[in-house]
Amino acid sequence: MAKVTKRVVRIIVDAEKCKACDLCVKFCPKELMRLAEAMNRRGFHVAECGDPERCSGCTFCAVMCPETAIEIVVEEPEA
Repeated sequence: MAKVTKRVVRIIVDAEKCKACDLCVKFCPKELMRLAEAMNRRGFHVAECGDPERCSGCTFCAVMCPETAIEIVVEEPEA
């Protein structure tokens, strides 16, 4: 595994669970979440992070998601 030199935050959205409720968008304190142009099989525009490098990993989007479609993975720098 590659050595992590700075904190890396990844936002993983399960596209098939997302129903485009927009709660992640409304509660993102940095206004990074948005609904993508891409749609899932149910015809919903899927949530995505518009600028993942600016994400602080606060988890508000994941906590607010009623479908538990959002997972936040934080990789801390190695000492």
